[in-house]
Amino acid sequence: MKPYKTVRQVASDTIIIHKSRFIGYASPAATEEEALAFLQSIRQKHKDASHHCYGYIIGLNAGIMRYSDDGEPGGTAGMPIMEVLKAQGVVNVCVVVTRYFGGVLLGAGGLVRAYTQGCAIALKAAEVVTMEPSVRYLCEVAYPQWDRVRHALKSLPAQLLGSEFTTAVTFTLLMRQADASGVIEELTRVTDGQLDWLPEDELFYPWAAEQPPIV
Repeated sequence: MKPYKTVRQVASDTIIIHKSRFIGYASPAATEEEALAFLQSIRQKHKDASHHCYGYIIGLNAGIMRYSDDGEPGGTAGMPIMEVLKAQGVVNVCVVVTRYFGGVLLGAGGLVRAYTQGCAIALKAAEVVTMEPSVRYLCEVAYPQWDRVRHALKSLPAQLLGSEFTTAVTFTLLMRQADASGVIEELTRVTDGQLDWLPEDELFYPWAAEQPPIV
C-alpha cells in the first residue's frame, strides 16, 4: 500500500467572524459510517448551533466524497470545506464546521472565506500526517556501544520505543520502511558492526509530513 495523508487525531479550533462563532472539528474516519457518526456527535454536542456544515473524503483513492451546506446558501459552506480537503490531499477524514450565528450577515463571499478558514484551522489542530509503511525492529548492543547508539538516534529518522538493560541493551526502533536500511546501516557503522537486529512488525504509522526519508 502507498503512503497517504490524513489527520492524526480528533481536534477542533474556533474563530469569530463578525460576531458569528465558527468551530472547526476534524477527525480520522476510515469508513463513511465513522464519518457520519462523528458528524452526529458534533450535532449532539451543539444542538443549539445554527449550522453544521461538513465534508468528508473516504478511501485511499478518495472513492467517497460528500459535503453539505446544511442550510447555508448553496455553495458557500460544504464545497469550500471540500476544496480545502482536496487541496491538502487528505483522505479518511471528516471535517464539521459548526456555526453560531451572531446576527450579522456575511454574504456569499464572506461565508466561503469563513468555512474555508474553519476547515483549515480544524485540519491544523488535528495535525495532517502522512501514513507510511513502517517497521519495528528489535535491536541489541553491548553496553559499551549504547551511548553511541543513543547519540546517533538523535539525528536519525527513527523512534526509540523502549529499551531493556539485562546482559546487553535490547531496544525497539520504529522507522519508515524507506528509512530502515539507512538507519540500520548507520547504527551498524557507529557500533563497529556489533549491532544485532531483527524486523519485528510491519504497520502503517503517522509521520510528520515534513520529515524527509534517508537518501
